[in-house]
Amino acid sequence: MSVVRLFLVDDHKMIRDGLKSYFDDDEELMVVGEAVNGQQALGKLEEMEIDVLLTDLIMPGMDGMELIKILKERNHPCKIIALTMQSEPRHIKRVLSCGVDGYLLKTSGEREVRKAIREVSNGSHYYSPEVTGIIMDALSSTTKKWDRVTHEVPLTSREKEVLNLIVKEFTNGEIAEELFISVRTVDAHKRNLMEKTGSKNVAGLVLYAIEKELFDDIR
Repeated sequence: MSVVRLFLVDDHKMIRDGLKSYFDDDEELMVVGEAVNGQQALGKLEEMEIDVLLTDLIMPGMDGMELIKILKERNHPCKIIALTMQSEPRHIKRVLSCGVDGYLLKTSGEREVRKAIREVSNGSHYYSPEVTGIIMDALSSTTKKWDRVTHEVPLTSREKEVLNLIVKEFTNGEIAEELFISVRTVDAHKRNLMEKTGSKNVAGLVLYAIEKELFDDIR
């Protein structure tokens, strides 16, 4: 059984200690390092291998956004989850556009934190239900707030089925089971969807589906 190696970045020791307590008796999730800001995190990550990084966004020195951008530019293999109190649509959009694998609010409980880590470590994405609701509310009121312009592109019936399940927050495994296809095939469809729609990540696919009103149950 492989252990998911976690790295925590938050300037508040109480937050880091609280998170570490979630995994004290967990044989599958283990905190291997921590830092008080992005700069310290980058220094430590040069000397260790991790699987998932949980980072706050607002910190003294190098903040979480800058840390995320640098890790993406360096093609660091770790999955990244933003763990923050920021729930305003403009902040959410800015973070998702950087390609994070998850977005958790600090109001999330232990069970949700564990679920998010496991899903992103398995190649899926995870966004707190509150975050998904905020995105959809903002888009339903006006798409202009997002300054996003997309063009209609032809999708195959299978691609639409996969996209519909992505919007409904199905994991890769759940999509595969629902459509009787392999997880590898799901990954291929996701890549094709992102290429066709010009989306950088799963959040972009959700925004595309909502803007184009592709599915009646998400209008």
